[in-house]
Amino acid sequence: AFETKPHNEMGKKNTLRQNFGGINLMGGIVCLSPDSELFEVNHIRTIYHMFIALLILFILSTLVVDFIDEGRLVLDFDLLVYAFGQLPLVVSIWLCMFLSVLVVPYGLFHIWASHRQASHRRTLRSLLAGFLYLLYQGIGLGFLPTYLVLKNGLPPASRFIIILEQVRLMMKAHSFIRENVPRVLAAARDKNTSLVIPQVTQYLYFLFAPTLIYRDRYPRNPYIRWGYVATKFMQVLGCLFYAYYVFVRLCIPQFRSISLQLFDLRAMVLCIFNSILPGVLVLFLAFFAFLHCWLNAFAEMLRFADRMFYKDWWNSTSFANYYRTWNVVVHDWLYYYVYRDILWMSEKRFRAAAMLVVFTVSAVVHEYVLAICFGFFYPVLFCLFMCFGMMFNFILHDQRKGPIWNVIMWTSLFLGQGVLLCLYSQEWYAQRYCPLQEPSFLDLLKPRSWTCHQQTLPAEHID
Repeated sequence: AFETKPHNEMGKKNTLRQNFGGINLMGGIVCLSPDSELFEVNHIRTIYHMFIALLILFILSTLVVDFIDEGRLVLDFDLLVYAFGQLPLVVSIWLCMFLSVLVVPYGLFHIWASHRQASHRRTLRSLLAGFLYLLYQGIGLGFLPTYLVLKNGLPPASRFIIILEQVRLMMKAHSFIRENVPRVLAAARDKNTSLVIPQVTQYLYFLFAPTLIYRDRYPRNPYIRWGYVATKFMQVLGCLFYAYYVFVRLCIPQFRSISLQLFDLRAMVLCIFNSILPGVLVLFLAFFAFLHCWLNAFAEMLRFADRMFYKDWWNSTSFANYYRTWNVVVHDWLYYYVYRDILWMSEKRFRAAAMLVVFTVSAVVHEYVLAICFGFFYPVLFCLFMCFGMMFNFILHDQRKGPIWNVIMWTSLFLGQGVLLCLYSQEWYAQRYCPLQEPSFLDLLKPRSWTCHQQTLPAEHID
């Protein structure tokens, strides 16, 4: 499934067709995402309608219960207001991040590339430019946004916006530098090749485009369907309210009561299995809202024709295929800039090590996002990813065919969602029910849910 051609073979000639995810990026066949065809099938649309019906039932159950308890209709969304709090500060931080990514990486590259052939101190200039770029990635784009998020105590959803955008912009900046530096070096070696520096408009388009792989040109659609864009954004909003009702009806009542009890083995098993349904619903909602609706909306506004954001991961009979098809956008970045670069540097000798590095990078970044956004360190996802994820990747490999392996894949996925939702929710409530006044560094690393039941709960936390 993985090509192992040297990375700099792509783009040597302008006439070379660059195929990416089955898409001809230099023109020709334009392949859209599976959603365009899937939702034309009546069976798939029926499943979509079933989820809408379930949302209506969630809304009705909430309204009826509130009417019985309060004697009136309660139409407040305190959870959403809390989760997306301090939005003006979020917008300010994002704007600073975006402007810095627009100016610093492109400016450093432009200065370095413009003086590359004329300079007599090429090595010194290259080292200085590389050092400044790494310094910006580590401090300007890595440390400062995280510090501002923690310093201002942003709520979870607002943290997710900043941290996910931080990761996305870091990956975009790396792709731009990684794709263009070899072109400059190749032009410096070949005197007959003219150096073409990307224009700032091309870089700006790339920063908004729903892809993490930089190209000078992308396939474009001739017009924008604004009705389609409005529909996708409305579906994102619908998924947001859907997730709200899932948490209000299925999660908060369960974990609020469980967190006040002794959390033994029986309680853990019940918690995990009771968390499977809301966990799977949240998984589907996140997939549909982001990979389907959000990315397609931005692709339509930018006339971006390559809509292969995901493939038919639901038909996977192996976790290896699931990892490749669940999120094609991130998978392609990991493949090009981690897996294939390691093979290129090692002359294709360490394939297993390259795959291990890919898993490690992905697991660390996922755990970093959750730790910052939830406000505590509890490496459940990291352990599942590095242990069971790696094991299933080799056990449930591409040679496994047949319906039974698809059932096994779905069973494992459902169970994993239950474990994640159960343990992270337990820790979330434990952090609030049993706060530490002056925690040490070891206290920050030790899960609070392991010892919270041994402490006396303050009265104000019982509600």
